[in-house]
Amino acid sequence: MVIVQLSGGLGNQMFEYALYLRLKADGRKVKIDDRTCYGHAGERPLQLTEVFGAAYDRALEKEIRQMTDSFLDPVSRIKRKLLGRKDLSYREAGVNFDPEVLQREPALLEGCFQSERYFAPVADEVKEAYRFRKERLRLSERTGKLAGQIEDSRAVSVHVRRGDYLDASHGGIYEGICTAEYYEKAMEQIRRTVPDAVFYVFSNDTAWALEHFTGKDCVVAEGGTEDDGYQDMYLMSLCEHHIIANSSFSWWAAWLGKNPEKIVIAPKKWLNGTDCRDIYTEKMIRI
Repeated sequence: MVIVQLSGGLGNQMFEYALYLRLKADGRKVKIDDRTCYGHAGERPLQLTEVFGAAYDRALEKEIRQMTDSFLDPVSRIKRKLLGRKDLSYREAGVNFDPEVLQREPALLEGCFQSERYFAPVADEVKEAYRFRKERLRLSERTGKLAGQIEDSRAVSVHVRRGDYLDASHGGIYEGICTAEYYEKAMEQIRRTVPDAVFYVFSNDTAWALEHFTGKDCVVAEGGTEDDGYQDMYLMSLCEHHIIANSSFSWWAAWLGKNPEKIVIAPKKWLNGTDCRDIYTEKMIRI
């Protein structure tokens, strides 16, 4: 058996669930460990389930215990070591594609799995799993209005993630990557190909976005909340082209975009001090 551990926000969960779908398609017996996703939200439904209705086999506590010492009492840990039984948890090696992830069994897989290479063979199944269904989305009035505007224009999504990315606890790994200059260059590149483009800006720092995106061809999507943030992913996916941040959230919005000729621009560096080459898809233009 293989157990895939879910963690993080919606974008991260989508990568992890995509790996689950790949392993399942390969004929593996695979389950999901979703305990950490419920830890901070209490009784609130898992976003992956709430937004997409994702179905999966949930790992039982005893099945997880069989894989790792993490939740064993000290006596049980000593017994395991004396009997020579190994901890079967496996953490993805680094941030790039790790082929060992697809081979390990039995295993409790931990990591982000942020590469299309993990699920490329089942890409169509992943797209179907992440199809936005309006009956589940419960679209707000704001979202419905923006969706209409986007569908009536040569829309380009622009994702600006600040807020938590500026927190000193991250050690500067996001600092100086998605700057105002990055967005200016990306927008100018798209204007050369799509002269009548309209840029729809989505950000967790609306004040910064309003200050920096002042052109007549820019629309800052105000009024979103943390609770309905997934609606921004839906809106971004409706756009013809995409300028993403170094964020799994906008990565997925762009990946789910249906325009076969879409332009996707990404920052040439994803994290400071780390080679993240496998997070980029073939369609992405790095600047």
